[in-house]
Amino acid sequence: MQVKSRLVHLFQGREQLPWGSSPEAFDAALTEQTLHRVDRLFGDGCYFGLDVQGWENVPSAPVLLISNHSGGTTVPDAWGLLISWYRHFGTRRAVHILVHEIILATRRTGEYFSRRGALIADPEVALSTLRDHRRDLLIMPGGDFDTWRPYRDRYKVCFGGRKGYARLALEAGVPIVPIAHAGAHETLYVIARGARLASAVGLPKIARARVWPVHLSLPWGLAVGPLPHIPIPAKLRYRIGPAICPAADDTVEGLDARVRAAVQDLLDDLKATEHNPRGGPSSKLDVTAE
Repeated sequence: MQVKSRLVHLFQGREQLPWGSSPEAFDAALTEQTLHRVDRLFGDGCYFGLDVQGWENVPSAPVLLISNHSGGTTVPDAWGLLISWYRHFGTRRAVHILVHEIILATRRTGEYFSRRGALIADPEVALSTLRDHRRDLLIMPGGDFDTWRPYRDRYKVCFGGRKGYARLALEAGVPIVPIAHAGAHETLYVIARGARLASAVGLPKIARARVWPVHLSLPWGLAVGPLPHIPIPAKLRYRIGPAICPAADDTVEGLDARVRAAVQDLLDDLKATEHNPRGGPSSKLDVTAE
């Protein structure tokens, strides 16, 4: 497994840290502690409302969960989805999420997030998680390109041409569960991605990033760059669609097109209920559920 960005080399120095290289680092007890700490922030009447529909569409493990990504560097959409997952399934069914290598580049952040299920975005690690460890895996293919899409595009799928997840599903032979999210883009106002500026200053090589966004957010006001922000309260809404099982004659391009279309259909449903969302019940955390 190769470190790809120069910025990670700068953080690590000569030490190559192992965090995020295996799902075996997942610690259910630590994850439960974290879930309890943030439990009061998510749910009915909380800072972040939650509305998740479609759990019946998730087959038994392992599955590859594919979702759009929203809400800037603070990623409230990822937190809301993972918290909802464990409220429904409990920590006995661990779900792992692929993250940018910079999150796992230091001992403090690497140990913290890897023990709570984060894995480095590496094809070999992802394949081993699904095929060898039989664990569920969440990928948000659009990454920074998606989470920093302009506010006007908040209901558009923006994977940025990334199709590696489709190749992964074909190799692992696992179903893909499409998930659409809306709400986290209400926690700030993204004006522009700044993709041209990012390319001009060499960010793709320096930090494996394709954007240098312009946004209105707290506490910065008008900000330039992927700065973490204080999200304003918002309702996080998720729709989980029927699983898409790769066929023997599927191509990467064909499977990618099917998944993007499925996520877009779910996003269209969320857009239709933007001003009158149906709020489902939000149960308290049950970390022992089967």
